[in-house]
Amino acid sequence: MKKSVKWVVAVLLFAALIVGASVLYGKLSDEYKNDDTAENTSAVPGETTAAANAAPDFTVQDLDGSEVKLSDFKGTPVVVNFWATWCYYCKEEMPDFNEAYKNHPEVKFLMINATDGVQETVETAKAYVEKEGFDFDIFFDTNSDAVKAYNISGFPSTFFIDADGNLTAQRIGMLDAQTLEKGIGMIAGNR
Repeated sequence: MKKSVKWVVAVLLFAALIVGASVLYGKLSDEYKNDDTAENTSAVPGETTAAANAAPDFTVQDLDGSEVKLSDFKGTPVVVNFWATWCYYCKEEMPDFNEAYKNHPEVKFLMINATDGVQETVETAKAYVEKEGFDFDIFFDTNSDAVKAYNISGFPSTFFIDADGNLTAQRIGMLDAQTLEKGIGMIAGNR
């Protein structure tokens, strides 16, 4: 009987430790990412120079297989969204992106599919976008150039880049329509 009580106490202590660590990690993570807004304005914590805010360039492919670079759009505000068809939250936020795309012709939307060729293919991504009737252009990161440039470890991930090519805000995780509009306002609001 004493052994079973010790095991119960040990399990309860371990569970309390896990819960406490999760709560602490959540608070620290929220402070760093500032998830309640789209205003995490530095790609490198503590850096404030213009060079630190320059959005990393990358190359992806459009529907025709032509190469497209982020730098091709310098002079235009850009929203970069990383997504995949297997990502539930990506699919949930896509209607809001489609609406924002229609409402903000002054902004370029780079909806970048994480096309690894195994879990995600060009064909599955095209079929999904066609089935849903989305209007925005999709781009394919078949070489993981963009994913590597932005150190993407979770989907969806969204980056707001101003017309000068500076990373103004970012969000790892799903955006709601209001937060998406706030981010767009940060890069295109004064135009």
